[in-house]
Amino acid sequence: MAKAQFHRHQRVFVEPVGTWAIIEKVNPAWVKGFDEPVRITYDCSLGREFSADELKAYNQEDTGKDEAMMHWRLMRARNKWQTPQDCPHHPQPGTYPIVVTDGQDWGGWRVPGAEYDRDPELIEMQARLIACAPKLLKLAADLKNHVRNETNGLDEDLVALAKRAESLQKLVDPDQVRQDDAVNSL
Repeated sequence: MAKAQFHRHQRVFVEPVGTWAIIEKVNPAWVKGFDEPVRITYDCSLGREFSADELKAYNQEDTGKDEAMMHWRLMRARNKWQTPQDCPHHPQPGTYPIVVTDGQDWGGWRVPGAEYDRDPELIEMQARLIACAPKLLKLAADLKNHVRNETNGLDEDLVALAKRAESLQKLVDPDQVRQDDAVNSL
């Protein structure tokens, strides 16, 4: 008999595909005469159903997500469509910013050349903000945890900031906030 190891809307790592996904549907296979399903597959909207041994549950310690996110960095790429002489109004003529979110220097955020040319200062600021986002998220989590763990009288402004930090954290990673709440309720 098979027991479901994962549930709907759970974040899992799909090993055959090599990506994270959300389980959209749990599909039990029932056979007449049995009280429980004989097999369970999971639909992650990746083109086929996966068995439990092909999936790995989301666990922050296993994924090293925090460590990987701390290595987001801003890089420059050569502008293939404009020479430095064609764009002297750019902050760094002949290049544009990219934010690399992978250790192998690929994956991340890039901007179309025409959009960069329209407002290069704004795009440069956005690139810096995106590259710093993991550190800002960690700062928000640290603030929330500090206020949660502090038992002595806290300033109301600090508590309000911690609530804002928690709401931002929920927007970015709702699964992590639920895990934090479960751990803190123990």
